[in-house]
Amino acid sequence: MDIVAHPLEGIPLFDEDIEADGDPEAVTSLKSAIREADALLVATPEYQHGVPGVLKNALEWAARPPGQAPLTGKPAAIMGATPGFTGTARSQEQLRRTLVSNACPMVMEPEVLVGHVAERLDEEGRVADEATLGCIRELLENLAELVESHQVA
Repeated sequence: MDIVAHPLEGIPLFDEDIEADGDPEAVTSLKSAIREADALLVATPEYQHGVPGVLKNALEWAARPPGQAPLTGKPAAIMGATPGFTGTARSQEQLRRTLVSNACPMVMEPEVLVGHVAERLDEEGRVADEATLGCIRELLENLAELVESHQVA
């Protein structure tokens, strides 16, 4: 499995007037990346008990236009980390609703909710906690199985 991170910098706030003039370059790049991917892995923090605005905005663009959106039907999985206790539970629940509303088949388990993330990283910022790595590995394996079953269907 190759995981390619896609930056969200430069994506303007969603606006139908901007959309009517044609997608900005950053939006075209995002939509192309989603279209070309077999699946979507969303790794998120949690801000103010919810989805970071920049991520929600990117998903708004990716869900357009109706009937032709690259997000529609794309297999997906969610994971997240935060310095707080709840490990992104609230943002993941909101993201799950957004993705399901776009007919995205979802990996539901395991829920990778990494709280107190600094305690789980090594000096280089990589996950060093074996339990956390095991959950991430299982999530990715389940995503690969979902992609396989989605391609067969």
